This record gives sequence, structure tokens and C-alpha cells, in this order.
Amino acid sequence: METAARVRWQNLRNMALEAQIKSSDLTGTFGSLTKTLRMFLQSAILALGAYLVLQGEVTAGAMIAASIMLGRALAPVEQTIAQWPLILRARYGWLGLAEFLGRVPDAEDRTKLPRPRAILEVRGLTVVPPSGAHPTLKLDGFDLAEGQALGVVGQSASGKTTLARVLTGIWPPVAGTIRLDGASIDQFGEDLGLHVGYLPQEVSLFEATVAENIARLSEKPNATAVVAAAKKAGAHEMILELADGYDTVVAGENGKLSGGQKQRIGLARAMYGNPVLLILDEPNASLDAPGSVALNRAIKEFKEDGNAIIIMAHRPSGIAECDLLMIMQDGMRKAFGPRDEVLRAKVQNHENITENLNAEVKS
Repeated sequence: METAARVRWQNLRNMALEAQIKSSDLTGTFGSLTKTLRMFLQSAILALGAYLVLQGEVTAGAMIAASIMLGRALAPVEQTIAQWPLILRARYGWLGLAEFLGRVPDAEDRTKLPRPRAILEVRGLTVVPPSGAHPTLKLDGFDLAEGQALGVVGQSASGKTTLARVLTGIWPPVAGTIRLDGASIDQFGEDLGLHVGYLPQEVSLFEATVAENIARLSEKPNATAVVAAAKKAGAHEMILELADGYDTVVAGENGKLSGGQKQRIGLARAMYGNPVLLILDEPNASLDAPGSVALNRAIKEFKEDGNAIIIMAHRPSGIAECDLLMIMQDGMRKAFGPRDEVLRAKVQNHENITENLNAEVKS
């Protein structure tokens, strides 16, 4: 792709340079016109002042003062035209920022609720993406109790990631309710992030130390809580092997960490602060065998502490510690129940379909 990408970049660069040259020519033209107008007006003022001085109407000092005042008055106009591209960029930036911030409503002041129990209730959920017009998720509902893990499986675009974003409050549902220990998740306000940990499909690390990334960019991370979260995620030994351990600076997306290392640090960040509910979206997508073992161990220990977990997965190893299983297709629930029963029913259904196809072939 290098040659084609270079040609495409060069074409875009040429278009940008051409537009910049036209803009500079237009700005220069207006600048020259304003400068000419300023010189003409100053000359006219001097001529008028000289005439009035000769007539004895004003003094020579008043003539000079009028010329200086006119020059001062026209200078801002000339500077504005010269800096017009900068003014336009500032205006576009302001409008873009206002539009972006306008999409997110201001957070309401909420009564602080106590730490909830890991009891999740989802009812009649319908979700339409912010930029979409049609619902991508229609879910009857499900319950999740303390110490349980729910595995959500399905093909791509089946609604798994949409479900994760709704449960974490990133996307609001257009219908239905999501309750954590009896309270809808919007009642927790900004405190929801303290009770719900989230590991997205694509983990983004910020330009900060590993400890600061785990502590969610806190200026003074709690070292005890950071190490505890890393140990729960099975990432403590991996972090110690880095050049500076927890003080290793991660250069954002351009860092030298592998995908598996980023994912394990992201899991530690999700478990920071002892949340009661953990939502993992494809947590083993970039993990090797030792990383998958560490992940399953972390899930098991998290359940034993009386917390709840929801895991969106493609690989069978991702649902090894799940008690419940939900199969999704086209944004709807196709099966739900104890993991082994759902898997057994799925295998039986597959065998029945295979037998019917074989019978049709023979006939």
C-alpha cells in the first residue's frame, strides 16, 4: 500500500497547497486594498487638515493628531484582514467544540447512593445508536445475581458490543430499564464508573504511566489500589517485567506495548476501585495462552468475592468460567440459561439440522 498511499497523500497535499495559495492571494489582495485605502484616507486627512490650518480653522497640532487617530483606527481593520485565516480556524474550532459538547447533556446532581450489590436486572431493552435510525438491540431482559458470570456469544454485529455500551451507560436506551441493586443506572450519575468496570474491545491507553492508566488518570494514584487491581487482573508480574514497572510511561497509542499487554492493563483499569459489576468485551482477543489462563483466574476470583461479570466472547475459552450463557443474533436473544444446558441444546439442534440435511440428500 505504500506507493498508493503516497500518491493519495501527495494528491491531497497538492489540493491543500493550491487552496492555501488561493487563500493567501485573496488575503494579500484585500490587505493591499486596505493599505491603499488607509494611505489614501490619511493623505486626504492631511490635505484637509492643511487646508483648515491655512484657513485658520484648526491648529497644526490638531491636523497631526487627526492623522494619527485615523491611522490608529484603521490599523485593527488591516490586521483583521491579514489574520483572517486564523480567525476562520478559530471560529470553526469553536463551532465544532460547541457541537461536540452539545451532544452530551449536562450531568444532573444526583443523591449519592450507597455501594450497590451485584444484582443486575434488565427489562425490555431497545437501543438505537446515536448516529443510527434503526434499533440494533431488542432484548427481552435477563437477571444476574451476585457471584454469577454471564457469557454473551454471537456472530459479528449481533449486538454484543451495543449491549456492553448500554450497560455501562455510554449509550442510553430508547426503551427499557437497567437496574443495579434496584436502582436504574442513571441514578448513580458519575458514581456509576465506581461500581461498573468496563473493558472495551479496543483498549486505549493514555500518555501517562502504567499506574496512572490503571488509576484512570488520577494525579496521585493510590499505589495500594493500583497494585491490588493489577494482581486481580493477573497483570502484576507482567507489569513488573516492564522497564520501569508501574512507572513505565505509556506513549498513548504509539507505545511499545503489545496488544495483550494493553488488554491486561485495561483489565486492571476496569477492576480498579473494586467494582461490583464487570463488563468485558472480547477480553481474550489479544491474549496468548498464559494471558487467557490469568484472565479466567481473575474472573473466578472476582466471582468468589460476590461480584457479577458479563463477558462478550467469540472463543470458547472466554466463557469457561461463565455460569449463564446468552446467544444473540441480529440484536435479539436466541437462547438464555445455564451455560451447559444452552450449549447442549445448541449441539442437539445442530445435530438435528445435520440429520435432516442428510435425509434430504439421500431422498
